[in-house]
Amino acid sequence: MSLRYALLGLLAEEPASGYDLAGKFERNLRRYAWHAQRSQIYPELNRLAADGLVSVVEEGARGRRAYAITDVGRIELRRWVLDPNDEPVVRNEHTLKLFLLATLDVEDARKVLRQQAEGACTSTSGSGRRSTRPTRAGGRPSSSSPPSSARGTS
Repeated sequence: MSLRYALLGLLAEEPASGYDLAGKFERNLRRYAWHAQRSQIYPELNRLAADGLVSVVEEGARGRRAYAITDVGRIELRRWVLDPNDEPVVRNEHTLKLFLLATLDVEDARKVLRQQAEGACTSTSGSGRRSTRPTRAGGRPSSSSPPSSARGTS
């Protein structure tokens, strides 16, 4: 089901063809969320168009179609990104939502970030309490000894 929202989010940036969207998946989402093949993208674009969430804005040579998100599609994308999903998933929907934050206004984006942070604190601590252990840049716990570069190793 997330493929639909990934496509809507990518189309919220700019109109694109199925070929262009496959390239964006490869460059932007594969490493962080998942890979979608063209054989998955094209049928989903047809379903999105049938549901009125995207529209064909250009038809070119060899049947190439460029799609754009509709106002109804933006509303559905916003609803999905704001929906707190507590169920574990095989694909990383939380990462996908973070990737798509730019499609929201600032206040909605902050709301999603707060939900994600609260969920992360609860799931990583086990007790629901935040760790009081000091952290370094990047969120890693600091050790009692300085990093090797600060110790003057030779």
